[in-house]
Amino acid sequence: MAGNRGRQTVRDMFLSMAVIGAVVAAMYIFIPHDDKADPVKAVDYRVELLTSRRAAPYPVAAPKGLAGEWTPTSVSYERRNNDAWHLGFLDPDREYVAIEQSTAPAGKYIAEVSQQATDTGETQQVAGEAWQRWKGPKYDALVRRDGGATTVVTGTASYERLAEMAAALEFEKTAN
Repeated sequence: MAGNRGRQTVRDMFLSMAVIGAVVAAMYIFIPHDDKADPVKAVDYRVELLTSRRAAPYPVAAPKGLAGEWTPTSVSYERRNNDAWHLGFLDPDREYVAIEQSTAPAGKYIAEVSQQATDTGETQQVAGEAWQRWKGPKYDALVRRDGGATTVVTGTASYERLAEMAAALEFEKTAN
């Protein structure tokens, strides 16, 4: 009897695996899936924006009037981390662009959020404001210091796209 029992256990295991395999195959076939779907999910940043504009000690920047092809992908506000505001986007060319603001010491903060970009010594006029150009191995950046905070528009996008985002920024502070 002992020899027969071992064969039944192995046979039962193979039958169970066959049943599980059939169920998985049926699920794959009959449950719709779109291989061409965009894996990037847009985020709604309105609540975080309103909250940060009340809490931050500086006017918080967010774009207004950007074309619909810009996709917001990430948002955060960290009061304990030098009032750091972050808003990330994919531009129409699917390149990354982020708005970063903080009251942290500028040099260290800019290098951190721009992935070690360095000041080129050049400026670029955007919507009547002078922005410093920073160049990096991964991200480039446009930088402005105003209102008690440093604002950095950075990412893998071209300077033209960074300037497009910078031009669309509205700086607001909501009263508490």
